[in-house]
Amino acid sequence: MPSTALAGVRVLDLSRILAAPLATQMLADLGAEVIKVERPGTGDDSRTYGPPFADGPDGTRTDTAAFYLSCNRNKRSVTVNHATAEGQALIRALASRSDVLVENFRAGTLAKYGLDHESMRELNPRLVYLSVTGFGQTGPYAQRPGYDGIFQAMSGMMSVSGHPGEPMKVGVSMVDILTGLYASTAVLAALRHRDVTGEGQFIDLSLLDCGLASLSHFAMNYLVSGEVPVRRGNGGYGGIPSQAFLCEDKPLFLVAGNDKQFAAFCAAADRTDLLQDPRFATTSARITHREEILPVLEAILRTRTRDDWLAALDEHDVPAGPFNEMPEVFADPQIQHRGMLVEVEDPVSGRLPLLANPIRFTATPVEGYAAPPALGEHTAEVLAELADVTGDQLAALRARGVV
Repeated sequence: MPSTALAGVRVLDLSRILAAPLATQMLADLGAEVIKVERPGTGDDSRTYGPPFADGPDGTRTDTAAFYLSCNRNKRSVTVNHATAEGQALIRALASRSDVLVENFRAGTLAKYGLDHESMRELNPRLVYLSVTGFGQTGPYAQRPGYDGIFQAMSGMMSVSGHPGEPMKVGVSMVDILTGLYASTAVLAALRHRDVTGEGQFIDLSLLDCGLASLSHFAMNYLVSGEVPVRRGNGGYGGIPSQAFLCEDKPLFLVAGNDKQFAAFCAAADRTDLLQDPRFATTSARITHREEILPVLEAILRTRTRDDWLAALDEHDVPAGPFNEMPEVFADPQIQHRGMLVEVEDPVSGRLPLLANPIRFTATPVEGYAAPPALGEHTAEVLAELADVTGDQLAALRARGVV
């Protein structure tokens, strides 16, 4: 039995920034061997996306950005200049011994170097080739560049986020993150198909497509009703209440998604009279009379402190949670119990804190975490192992700027 779910799977990672590196990090967490190929001298653009930068063991600042550290653990870094003929030959050699190749160059770019899917398929018919681009391989926008905020705007995500009159970008790079998750799922499905048929395939993944797909019930509500969703700030589209409320001192988020939970909330608030009002007696009635019930609920929640409310709501089994800043998140006893913060040894910064992978397996647990690699840290060992490059050859390649 393998000790990890993806033991024996090798991924050649030609990607940079966030979406695709998150996908390959997920595969690495699950046990795949991931070889990250970077430009000599500069590497992944995200290495410089700081501050903040990691501190070294002596407290001095390193040149490695936290952004890069967020999506490159459990990988080996190799530097190869893909614009040179010798570099292209090295990448082909690595691809010939890989199960998956991941890249996020603009559509058509790698074809100029003979590193596109068609070229690689001739070399390795079993290769799963994932291409992550802003707009996909086809269509009128295929050659456009783009970043997360652009896709949040174009996909409709910003149209349903924020307050009325003020569209709002989600704070984190949500389209990148969702695309990374779609990408890792797609690779796993393609590997399953490869295991059955013996054939690899090409995966064309677009950030714009993923952003739109993630709108889920918001998009479906529009398709069914024809009504454009209204931005509701911290309010949701499910049962009422489902939003943030300010208590006497601090805010909390409260959800009563069905009639039983709303009745439990009324009991906790000592306001069972609300259940006798036909405007508020059922989920559908509360949604219909949203603008009438919300001021009532806001006034009720302001009468006690947040912690008093959380205790009362918990006692009555009403879903609710505090609004946490980052220090409170990592101090939360549930987060600590679940082991969502891990520390690893890092040759650059000493001890490096990392977010843990949230997947919990019984047979193949995610246990090993290796610090994100320094630029080119594994060039010599990987090229010797997989491309038969000797020490003298490596020195010559370095002298010519190939690696």
